[in-house]
Amino acid sequence: MQLENKFREMINKMKAYVYVLQLAGWDSNTEAPRGSFRRRAEALGLLSRELFSLEVSQEYQDVVNGLFSKIDTLEDNLKREVKKAKKSLDKTINIPEEEFVEYQKLLQMSQQVWEDAKENDDYDSFKGNLEQIIEYNKKFALYYDPNKDPYDTLLDDFEEGMSTKEYDEFFSQLKNDLVPFVKEVLKVADNRYDEFINNSFDPKKQEEFCDYLIDVMKFDRTRGLMKKSVHPFTWNTSPEDVRFTTRYLENYVFSSIFAAIHELGHATYEQQISTDFDTTLLNGGTSMGIHESQSRFYENTIGRSLEFWETHFDKFKELFPKQTKGLTPEDMYKAVNKAEASLIRVEADELTYAIHIMLRYDIERKLMSGETSVDELPQLWNASMVEYLGIRPNSNSDGVLQDVHWSGGMIGYFPTYALGSAYSAQIYYTMLKELDLFKLIKENQIEKINDWLKQKIHKFGSSKTPKEIILEVTGEEFNAKYYIKYLKEKYTKLYL
Repeated sequence: MQLENKFREMINKMKAYVYVLQLAGWDSNTEAPRGSFRRRAEALGLLSRELFSLEVSQEYQDVVNGLFSKIDTLEDNLKREVKKAKKSLDKTINIPEEEFVEYQKLLQMSQQVWEDAKENDDYDSFKGNLEQIIEYNKKFALYYDPNKDPYDTLLDDFEEGMSTKEYDEFFSQLKNDLVPFVKEVLKVADNRYDEFINNSFDPKKQEEFCDYLIDVMKFDRTRGLMKKSVHPFTWNTSPEDVRFTTRYLENYVFSSIFAAIHELGHATYEQQISTDFDTTLLNGGTSMGIHESQSRFYENTIGRSLEFWETHFDKFKELFPKQTKGLTPEDMYKAVNKAEASLIRVEADELTYAIHIMLRYDIERKLMSGETSVDELPQLWNASMVEYLGIRPNSNSDGVLQDVHWSGGMIGYFPTYALGSAYSAQIYYTMLKELDLFKLIKENQIEKINDWLKQKIHKFGSSKTPKEIILEVTGEEFNAKYYIKYLKEKYTKLYL
């Protein structure tokens, strides 16, 4: 019991440091003045050093290793927590402190460097940071397991139990069974709603509609809020403080709408995790893939359904009467589900989205293996876009610079987006057996959908593994056939 009490005491202290660092990260991405980043990086570097010292201290090692030595005697949640702590400790214990601190400083500065590079279409100004980030990730992964492919180590960080072997099988199935169907649909996709889609929509009115969506999705405003950022994201420290962002593009209103609904999916997951896990290592979503399954479910299954727009199109028309003149809810449904080859991942339609992820997965594998270099990245990116979707970016801002992930050191994150979409489809077919889903959407009873997801997935936090969640919710192991079935059913009805 003494070891358990000491473990809890040390975890609480570490989580306090993490809270401050995360809060600073939220501020960096939303409201921090541009000139603040140099001093911010220095200060946060010091805090990161303190946290790192705690995480690798002999006292903490003794506590974690002591508990791990009697793992079979611990109750289930503590057992899961100690396993997570042991895994994390083993990853960090061999990283030299100076390297860890320098890496954290690099990440703090790279956020601003990436934003400026994207705004100015200046890849050369960012590639030095990116090269360092890639090398640090390779080095850190090899410190953890010198006998394992560094990319496999990083993939497992974001989706427990996944490696290049599993992802290769998954993406191979998509390439064989989905890509031909995508090409078939793209041949017949029309442009009848382009004038509406690309019309001018006042960002202030967009913000008003996104604010309306917060209540539609039954998000608890007393425990969360919405801001705007360059790249939409969700942030949280507990179910009692969950924040998310969207972005507003005057000539593409769907960007703000579906980014908001997508992030509300992430945010709802975090709000519905049991507060019993607040002071533990189990207080967040169990994985990026399961998290993405929730955001993609809210964004696509709910937000892009006909029933959703039958209920909420009147509000949209009220804000944008000129742009929606003569349009019906069915028109809106078809417009938001338009399939096309496009450049930007976050604005890609549901059908082609996974192709954007395949591209990034292939590129990350080559970067991590040394098969390609940072210098070659823009050319590789553009050539891959031509190969996969038949289009070429006109700028690096619309190509290799479009995503925030690499500037944040998130190597291995991208594949979870496609995996999450596939998880979502498998969960969807199970939900249909138990809920009259589209009737609930049309009647704006989203709280009943939220509660189903809470009881099946959300409340457990990360006390269960992704594979356990999928097996327990759906009754079978992960199977990509449901994703392919879902997309073929939906887009055959829409286009073929």
